[in-house]
Amino acid sequence: MKTLKNWRLEHHDDTTVQLRVHDRHLICINILDNKLFRVRLLKDGAWRLNRSWTVNPDGNTLPKGRSRDSVTGFSCPQYKLGWSDGQLQIETDALRLIVSQPLHFRWEAFVDEGWKYLTEDRPTGAYMLGVKNHAHAHYLRRHPNERVYGLGEKAGLLERTGRRFEMRSLDAMGYDAERTDPLYKHLPFTLTQTASTGSFSIFYDTLNTCVLNIGQELDNYHAPYRSFTADDGDLDYYFRWSLQLLDLVKNQLALTGGMAFPPRWSLGYSGSTMAYTDAPDAQDQLIGFLRKLENEAIPCDSFHLSSGYTSIEDKRYVFHWNNDKVPNPTTLTKAFNDSGVRLIANIKPCLLRNHPRYAEVANNKLFIQDSESDTPELSSFWDDEGSHLDFTNPDTLSWWKENVTQQLLNLGITSTWNDNNEFEVWDHGARCVGFGEEIEVGLIRPLHSLLMVHASWEAQSQHAPQHRPYVVTRSGCAGLQQFAQTWTGDNKTSWESLRWNIRMGLGLSLSGIYNIGHDVGGFAGPQPGPELLLRWVQNGIFHPRFSIHSWNNDGSVTEPWTHPSVTEGIRAAIQFRYRLLPYFYTCLWQAVNNHEPMLRPTFLDHENDAQTYADTDDFLLGRDLLVASVVEQGADKRRIYLPDNHAGWWDYWTGQLHAPGTWFEKPVSLADMPLFVKAGSILPLANEAIKATPEAQVGRTLALFPQPGSFSCTSLIYDDDGERKDGPHCITTLLLTGDEHSLELQISHAGDMPFPFSQLNIVLPAGENRPLNYGGRVIEHGGLITVGEAS
Repeated sequence: MKTLKNWRLEHHDDTTVQLRVHDRHLICINILDNKLFRVRLLKDGAWRLNRSWTVNPDGNTLPKGRSRDSVTGFSCPQYKLGWSDGQLQIETDALRLIVSQPLHFRWEAFVDEGWKYLTEDRPTGAYMLGVKNHAHAHYLRRHPNERVYGLGEKAGLLERTGRRFEMRSLDAMGYDAERTDPLYKHLPFTLTQTASTGSFSIFYDTLNTCVLNIGQELDNYHAPYRSFTADDGDLDYYFRWSLQLLDLVKNQLALTGGMAFPPRWSLGYSGSTMAYTDAPDAQDQLIGFLRKLENEAIPCDSFHLSSGYTSIEDKRYVFHWNNDKVPNPTTLTKAFNDSGVRLIANIKPCLLRNHPRYAEVANNKLFIQDSESDTPELSSFWDDEGSHLDFTNPDTLSWWKENVTQQLLNLGITSTWNDNNEFEVWDHGARCVGFGEEIEVGLIRPLHSLLMVHASWEAQSQHAPQHRPYVVTRSGCAGLQQFAQTWTGDNKTSWESLRWNIRMGLGLSLSGIYNIGHDVGGFAGPQPGPELLLRWVQNGIFHPRFSIHSWNNDGSVTEPWTHPSVTEGIRAAIQFRYRLLPYFYTCLWQAVNNHEPMLRPTFLDHENDAQTYADTDDFLLGRDLLVASVVEQGADKRRIYLPDNHAGWWDYWTGQLHAPGTWFEKPVSLADMPLFVKAGSILPLANEAIKATPEAQVGRTLALFPQPGSFSCTSLIYDDDGERKDGPHCITTLLLTGDEHSLELQISHAGDMPFPFSQLNIVLPAGENRPLNYGGRVIEHGGLITVGEAS
């Protein structure tokens, strides 16, 4: 690669400034928003790949992609263009870009009535471009007091400085959650908090394998730097500034298409294990799970049907039912549906070469084609070789949706689990139809994961057009959250995985992927012991996706009742998850409608509290709950930092108020799940733990956690029928006010659905002694109120 140096201003219009570099290449700068610029480098003035699938501000990108030249969906404000001391300045009300010779970008933000330095490119060469290929690189100056976050589900510390990360999706079964890289997802997105000028994010819109080096590399000829490098594709990045990290997170979700709103039952416990479907009597094993749920009094709303139902001997064959294991699929699905447990079937995008339908698919050219011959590509898959479906071929999409419908949905299965979809096709030049414009697979490997998920989502939407689909995917790129829930893949059973998975989930959330979870109990390795399984469940219940899933090297099963000595504790944790569902569902709705992350590192809401940036096992669920999971073997105490929220934190279990910005050491037994509530919050809770569907709710409790002294705080509850796409809903606003002597609660409703309960149970913490007024009367601790009374 050669460093790009000399440039001149070639053209500018209402949305774009063009620079001609070395009299042959183009750099195009789009002014998309007051705080958002886009930088595109076109070798010889042309795109290597002229479409994007991950940027989707207007919701119209998939499946064919969006022109990379498009600015639809952006406000494109007026900007100022001028020269100062030989430097080109491009300026909005909030963000200024200064371009100097040799090619160098300096970014400034308008803060406190003046322009302040934000960041800049590496002064000694920032942009590099391949001479005989499309390799490219971007180097950014690195400063000592910056903190860097993002990059999705990466292993290790949540703060990424000093490490190197590769975006190349792999089936990393049994990974080390502290060290393994790369993993499953492709998310070249970083957030950087500066010392004094707020924060900025950079999203590199590429699907090619790439490396982001956040300061691991040093070179004496250059000041400290970080870099993005790729061997192919285009350099195309989005640069955004904000005073708050939270705004950058929310805007990344909006940039990449927003988030799917799955049905309410997706928040319930989901059972799963490979052992059932691997067994020769799989159907009996699966029916037995339903009986065990009833006997153990454990609520459950879905079950992930592992791929053993498609097996021939020990391998997997998508859309093929093994009728020796599962003699009657419709009988199986009816039993689950009658029990209110929805089946989510595992499907895979690669057909082994001895798949019963391989020849049919090959003859119709539905596979990705080899780079050198007119035959399907062959790649390693499931201890053999197989060919991957080409999801950029409209005929493949039709074939996929038809089979999802006929082989699964028509048999009573509700949802799809899109698995093993890393598309490990290492023939970079293998050919994809590209919706009519042939594309080498190396440019778009993660796109196939996204298009696979989209096709499954479309099949489910068309099969049940009134219902919101629920889709799961293991792999993918930015934009997967528009259609699917995900998890951190096939983790290893260990205390270390339990701890480091927390950070992996927060990394995904900071990168715009909110609806996430982990394989509770661990997927690969030994069966978890009693204490580890209990602690993993106690942590897992506070994640949007809650599924106990295992393979286990010895073929054993990990279930809630695996270890009788801790079954009662596991039951209590799962039941508490179900009591939290009204709060969880409201958080889910706020994620969809307001782009609020569900899982949040503590610093995201407390940027001014320096202590929240220290590495921690703590996290927030929504804005109001601080979860302090016990993740150390044999622990009898848990040291917790309560962020400075200027109001305090209530211990959910003891009803004791703790001061903000303080450390607290809490004694813990095996039964304990340390949980703190932000003072001023109101938690909506289910009275009983039965099912996640709205019709299973038998009552609603409002747990009030007032602030001390004089205050006024607002909380929300979202209710609907839990499944319909455009069904009626109710948004309940709860206004809690108080002074030194008393508290008052006011309730109001909006929407086209009545509030689902005529009475509410009101609970105050044990440490709160002020009387509560509602509707002109005093409500005792634990009292009932009638909804609709004057308030």
